[in-house]
Amino acid sequence: MLAETICSAVSAAGLGIAAVMAFRKKYLAAARTAAYALLLLGLVMTGAVQWLADTAFSPVAWAGFGVLGGAWLLLLATRAVERRRAGRAVAAGGEGRGAVAPAAPAASAPSLGAGQRGATTKPRAGTGDEDFSDIEAILKKHGI
Repeated sequence: MLAETICSAVSAAGLGIAAVMAFRKKYLAAARTAAYALLLLGLVMTGAVQWLADTAFSPVAWAGFGVLGGAWLLLLATRAVERRRAGRAVAAGGEGRGAVAPAAPAASAPSLGAGQRGATTKPRAGTGDEDFSDIEAILKKHGI
């Protein structure tokens, strides 16, 4: 009962402010303020405010929200497992639901620019420079 009284008072105050705005020739702002004030009044008249107040203090309602949250988490978990299985099927060469063909091996090779194709150095066997050959190619590409 208190929530309806407060909402009605705020609605009446909003309509008063809207009237003052309309008197000052600010019609757009007055219409927007009146809409917000009437929205509160409409919520009170439909009983939505009473329903919200009853729901906020009801342990059964909060338990229902907990069940809804648990169901949502369960749906997310099953979707994640389904995606993981579909990814394994694609990696194994099978066609799962919505399977995408794997990319060509050359598609992941870094592009070197038009003038430097084939100019990369091969890593030398037996030295410790194998790990830094790609870094050296990048530095040479940028002139460093």
